[in-house]
Amino acid sequence: MTKVLIVDDERDMRHLIEMMLKNSHFETITASSGEEAYYALRHNSVDLILLDVMMPNENGFEVCTRIRETSKVPIIFLTARDASEDKVRGLTIGADDYIVKPFTIDELVARINAVLRRTGATELEIQQKYIAIDPIKLDEVARKVYVEDKVVPLTLKEFELLYLFMLNPGTAYSREQLLERIWDIDYAGGTRTVDTHIKTLRLKLGKQASEYVQTVWGVGYRFEPKK
Repeated sequence: MTKVLIVDDERDMRHLIEMMLKNSHFETITASSGEEAYYALRHNSVDLILLDVMMPNENGFEVCTRIRETSKVPIIFLTARDASEDKVRGLTIGADDYIVKPFTIDELVARINAVLRRTGATELEIQQKYIAIDPIKLDEVARKVYVEDKVVPLTLKEFELLYLFMLNPGTAYSREQLLERIWDIDYAGGTRTVDTHIKTLRLKLGKQASEYVQTVWGVGYRFEPKK
């Protein structure tokens, strides 16, 4: 199994990325600083590093430079900064790719696999079939949803809503964003159709599983796994 070291000083971001990767069948290790990253590299065999740029003490560029003194392990920078000079600097000092936050799990997995193929670190490419979060399991290929191993019959739009939520746990979507992604952008039904579909989705998932589909007051909805 591909092992990824996640280096980010923000606990919530580390947790979110770790959850994303574990759901896509990666093994993960986390570190909150450069020092913790160096320790993890000394004591573990790591296939790839996801490295945040904006960290206190040593920033990601400095951490990457030190790692490159002793290791050729592939490194992907994760950052909220989209400046081209930052990308050039990161790639110049030895990073293999650069992803700007926010990103989806699809993009993250695709970038990881592309870097691993390009660097020859592994021939494994994750063929994700299931997304499993607590009692809910979603089969992407068969387009089926299970709660506690029992099939839950969903309509196409209900499935697509849940699929989007489970691909990006913790991400809040406005009703307008959900309309744009799941329905046609100019769908005449308006945002109330989102509320209606969320309501029926919750009913079908059942009392326990429906708690994962949360209302974000003043914004819209998100899928929030339990800690």
